[in-house]
Amino acid sequence: MSEAIIRPATQADAEALAELGRRTFLDTFVDTAGFAIPYPADDLDNFLEASFHPDAIRSKLNEPGAAWWVAERDGELLAFANTGPNTLPHPEAGPGNAELRRLYVSKAAQGLGLGTKLLAVALEWMEAHTDGPLWIGVWSGNLKAQKLYAAYGFEKAGEYQYPVGRWMDHEFILRRG
Repeated sequence: MSEAIIRPATQADAEALAELGRRTFLDTFVDTAGFAIPYPADDLDNFLEASFHPDAIRSKLNEPGAAWWVAERDGELLAFANTGPNTLPHPEAGPGNAELRRLYVSKAAQGLGLGTKLLAVALEWMEAHTDGPLWIGVWSGNLKAQKLYAAYGFEKAGEYQYPVGRWMDHEFILRRG
């Protein structure tokens, strides 16, 4: 088995990104081995379809000002990161600021350091494509992610409700700079 490589995502990755995003969201937030958030089935289904349908991913890959990277090994996507113009509801955040929107590592790739590598690539890109601070939204219960982001200089700057259908996740807004 070869070592994973980090590369920019392309339209050819849309199907695999959709599957990886859906599976990682379920493994992380829904399954009992993860956080076991009890999302209502209809809300979860609607969220997954809107967020991780291949057509939705294709559209997001074309979004102006956004960037995507994947960690790939032997033709299999193991993790991805996505950045873009800020969308977080914070009074000091503007669309010219950069936001890390997703950093997903598959369960099978946990512990390989891919999340940290993708984060470093994303932060470098964000620093070069922002007119202000960097932003991240993170689920309030994900202490591991919060600890990782704190190690890179992010501090809690606010809170908001992130919709998963009608269900609202309590999220923290993190800022650096």
